[in-house]
Amino acid sequence: MTHEPRLTLALRALLNTQRVAALGTLDAQGLPFVSMVPFAIDGSNGTLVIHVSGLAPHARNLERTPRVSLMVMQAEVEGEPVHALPRVTLDGVATVLEVNSPAWLGARASYLERFADVEYMTQLGDFRFVAIAVTGARQVAGFGAARSMEGDALAQVLRQPA
Repeated sequence: MTHEPRLTLALRALLNTQRVAALGTLDAQGLPFVSMVPFAIDGSNGTLVIHVSGLAPHARNLERTPRVSLMVMQAEVEGEPVHALPRVTLDGVATVLEVNSPAWLGARASYLERFADVEYMTQLGDFRFVAIAVTGARQVAGFGAARSMEGDALAQVLRQPA
């Protein structure tokens, strides 16, 4: 059995227990725009998957400028210091997936595994699946426990189940 570093275990736990992220995109004027998106992990290719409406500003933004950033963080616990909340900022490149392509089918399956209650939304014409290939990250697992990661190492974490 291969030893896995404590920070890698913490990162995998964070990504597998939290279901929403703050998504940062750039608008047409190059200004930052942040929105909340539910996300899933497609372990078959080590990407994050979001399902967005083409009517949403962030969908138009990422189509125009596919470089994005996502922040996933543990929920605040009353009485605990917020400065030590586990979190990760992921940088990546977003790709809108072609409907019914193998990548789209895999993304849909991964998304519905996490969000079975929104299957009906996958049939709506204005919604699309977006795969985000991670290119780097900054993880903070608490006070004094932080690191930067390269995309290949992140994709490996995403490929392995919780």
